[in-house]
Amino acid sequence: MVQVKAAVVQQKSGPFVVEEVALDDPRDDEILVEVHATGVCHTDFGVRDQSYPVPLPAVLGHEGAGVVEKVGANITKVAPGDHVILTYASCGRCDNCHQGLPGFCEDFYAHNLAGCRLDGSSTLHGVGGEKIGGCFFGQSSFADRAIATERNVVKVPKDVPLELMGPLGCGIQTGAGAVINTLRPRPGSAIAVFGAGAVGLAAIMAARIVGCAPIIAIDIIDHRLALAKELGATHVLNGAAVDAVEEIRALTNGGAMFSLECTSLPAVFRQAVECLRIPGTCGLIGAAALGTEVSFEMASILFGRTVRGIMQGDCVPDVFVPQLIDLWRQGRFPFDRLIEFYDLDDINEAVRASESGAVIKPVVRTGRG
Repeated sequence: MVQVKAAVVQQKSGPFVVEEVALDDPRDDEILVEVHATGVCHTDFGVRDQSYPVPLPAVLGHEGAGVVEKVGANITKVAPGDHVILTYASCGRCDNCHQGLPGFCEDFYAHNLAGCRLDGSSTLHGVGGEKIGGCFFGQSSFADRAIATERNVVKVPKDVPLELMGPLGCGIQTGAGAVINTLRPRPGSAIAVFGAGAVGLAAIMAARIVGCAPIIAIDIIDHRLALAKELGATHVLNGAAVDAVEEIRALTNGGAMFSLECTSLPAVFRQAVECLRIPGTCGLIGAAALGTEVSFEMASILFGRTVRGIMQGDCVPDVFVPQLIDLWRQGRFPFDRLIEFYDLDDINEAVRASESGAVIKPVVRTGRG
């Protein structure tokens, strides 16, 4: 075992407590990564508040980036010294994984949200030997070291800044992939994106890349809408000030061909469906608490509208993340404009900034690298 500095959530809705914990040595099928930086995502808050039943105490964090420090005997994909980002875990054996849909892995919960390895053991322990939940999204990267597997590490070039790359492993690939991989709009297709956070803004940048028009961003925070306009939105709507559905219909001659719901709010989800033309497709990305329900007028679906759930941008990270990095190098996907940095010791400040909407994508740096 090695001692690591980690941010631990001890109890429901409690703060992230930065402390020393013990991390297992990697097993034969595991990889030890020196974490340089990790993106802060709203899924971390959902687990903290127990909207998703991951056992506490736990170390969260699932947008890590760092350098491979040590590999198990069975690892062939990466070697010590390689630069990697950490993404979600999957089994690689089920039908969905074999079909290139690891985000819908049949064992997704066990690999990402159980707080332990598949055999029930934890990678993390307190100073007194007590079990701390680990393996969150196959990593638990709110720490200066993390254990991962071949399925959820993506090798990246050594000449790209690691501290920027972590969010590609979840939020950024989710938003961009929802457009590029799932909706696949034709050039000139109208799209409305509800929620201009990290996921929504990634989707807006991707919509510009594939040639959508118009691209309509809807949010209730004006500075996010201003950034959306700079990143590719042709129109922005403050949902607290206007009837978004009516405005979208007016801008699109009857309705958008595509929409994305990124807020996890049932009322907004309904708007995202009702703003569609017939036929049209709404992609659901926002992850509401388990048990959250939404209602629609049945006729709004009957006449040809489609609602499609999207997990992790329907991407294979080993393929899609390098594509996003190439687009970023070309200046066509400037996701770095969403990021503000914090030290790991200041993680609660980063969380508050994200929850308030003041910062779109906080990234905590561990001091490594």
